[in-house]
Formats: sequence, C-alpha cells, structure tokens
Amino acid sequence: MFITAGIVAVIVILVVYIAVLAIRILREYERAVVFTLGRYTGTKGPGLVLLVPFVQQMVRVDLRIVVDEVPSQDVISRDNVSVKVSAVIYYRVVDAERAVIQVAAYMQATSQLAQTTLRSVLGKHDLDEMLAERDKLNTDIQDALDKQTDAWGIKVSNVEIKRIDLDDSMIRAIARQAEAERSRRAKIINAEGEQQAAQKLVEAAQMLAPVPQAMQLRYLATLFEIAGERSSTIVFPFPIDMMQTWASQLGAARDGK
Repeated sequence: MFITAGIVAVIVILVVYIAVLAIRILREYERAVVFTLGRYTGTKGPGLVLLVPFVQQMVRVDLRIVVDEVPSQDVISRDNVSVKVSAVIYYRVVDAERAVIQVAAYMQATSQLAQTTLRSVLGKHDLDEMLAERDKLNTDIQDALDKQTDAWGIKVSNVEIKRIDLDDSMIRAIARQAEAERSRRAKIINAEGEQQAAQKLVEAAQMLAPVPQAMQLRYLATLFEIAGERSSTIVFPFPIDMMQTWASQLGAARDGK
C-alpha cells in the first residue's frame, strides 16, 4: 500500500513538473519564439502555448512600445560648436523572430545605435539649425535609426531631442548676436520709415508747387505751430520766393489803383 501510494505521488509530481515545463500563457502583447532542439520552429502566442519539455524552448518577446532615454552626448556641430544633446526614442518589436535571432540583446543594441546615430546626424548641421529646426532633425534621426534597425525586426516610431545644452560663453555669444540682429532690424525699419516719409514729402511738394498761395498757407500754418511751443525766441528763415510773390502782389495792387 505504502509503495503504491509513493509511486502515485511521484507520478503526480512528475506530471505536474512536466505540465509546468510544457504550458506557457502569453499576454496579448507577448509572443513566443520557439526553438526545437536549437532550431527555430515558429512564433506563437498570445494565449496558451504548449511546449515539448526538454525538446523545445521559447524566448518571450514584448511587442509594446519601449521608451528609451538617450543619455547626453557630446556633439560637435558643422560650424565647430561643442554642445551636449540628449534625446528620447520610441520603438517596438514588429518581428519577434528577427529581434531574437538577428541581434543579441536588441534593447541594448538599439540604445547604443541611437547614441551613435544622434552624434552622426547632428554633426552634419550647424548650431542654428539644431536650435531652430528641431522637428526636421528628429525626423532625420528617426529615418536613420529605422533603416538600421529594420534588419532586427524593430520599428523606430519616434525620436524627440530632449535638451541641447550650451556652455556659458556660447550663450553670451548668441545673446550678442540676437541683440545685433534686433539692432539691424530697427535700423532697417527706421530707414524704411525715413524713405516713406521723404516720398510723401516729395509728393506733397509736387502738389503744392503749382499753387503759390497754398505754399504760403502751409508756411503760415507751420509758423502758427511753432508759436504754440514754449519757446521765448523763435528763429526761422524767410523764403525769398514768398517775398517775391508778396512783392509782385503788392505791385499789382498799386498798378490797379
């Protein structure tokens, strides 16, 4: 009796052990890359997966998007400016077979590749492009990464440059450049205003020139504006043309008498 019970207990334990080795349950976002005697025999999952104990083994692969932060990298721009750039990449496994067979530790490999690609792509651009065209640089880095990781069954869905750090001297140089640019724009706007004002004055002079009386009225109106200021002494030139006009008018009046 005791021997029979012992045998049954051993059999039950063996069955449970074999069942533990044979039965795998995969979640919706997981896949199992199955090897039979060391050879790839298929990708299974999700759900219940049955394996032949001691003959088949599986490697579990997560298909969800992985968020990997690329540590700060020293980058020398095309115009020889040294900056520190950090980024974040988003990728996921689209082919579990290639991710397991074609590369060892695909997550570490993708992270290392992202660091070298970040330095390589940004090194082809000037500092101004890094600061002003970040979206374009993100796309360039993503395309470069995606082409290289495609052979591993990995899809890089997005790359975002996180920070671009400059040293203090470069920050001061950029501030001086921005101030000079603002001063240049102010001078251009002022010159354009002077040009427009001069053009309007020319047009006004051309309109007033055929009518001497209009010039006189404009002159008297200007004198009236000057007289309204808080100045005790007013010095102004007297136009010779106006004097001649007045003299001719007085002469005509005398002749009429």
